[in-house]
Amino acid sequence: MEQTKRILVLGVGNILYTDEGLGVRAVESLMDRYEFSDNITLMDGGTLGIKLMDAIMSCEQLIVVDAVLGGDAPGSVYRLTGEDLRKSLGFNDSMHQTDLVDTLIYCEIAGNRPQAVVIGMEPYDYQSMGTELSATVAERLPAMCEIVLKEVSDHGGRWSART
Repeated sequence: MEQTKRILVLGVGNILYTDEGLGVRAVESLMDRYEFSDNITLMDGGTLGIKLMDAIMSCEQLIVVDAVLGGDAPGSVYRLTGEDLRKSLGFNDSMHQTDLVDTLIYCEIAGNRPQAVVIGMEPYDYQSMGTELSATVAERLPAMCEIVLKEVSDHGGRWSART
């Protein structure tokens, strides 16, 4: 019997800065709308940075949901792996204390660095204080969540809509 991969879906960002918190808002939406198989953990990682090491080291597949500065129109959705991870705000922004690439390197040194992918969205406004997403990002959030669900399925996770 094939071993099921442990998958962590990690929403990161600062919910006090409009679209900077879109990763957290996406994970909240997924938790509200879907049920997931036992091998999947959904987590609001906020801006915890290196404090996320335990959670990251306990999975084999990490799916980070975050704001990404890729240069496309606001609301554009990206899938990043490898060196492209640094386009994610969580992977290069001091607001997250230490960047997630450094955290992954620390996980590797400590003995378990999971495979990582970022599902990100180009923010419209990530500098204004405010707890609501911009209209542009809020409208695109369901499409981003669909891509996260596909990623979960691609790695052996199961989910179903809540009734």
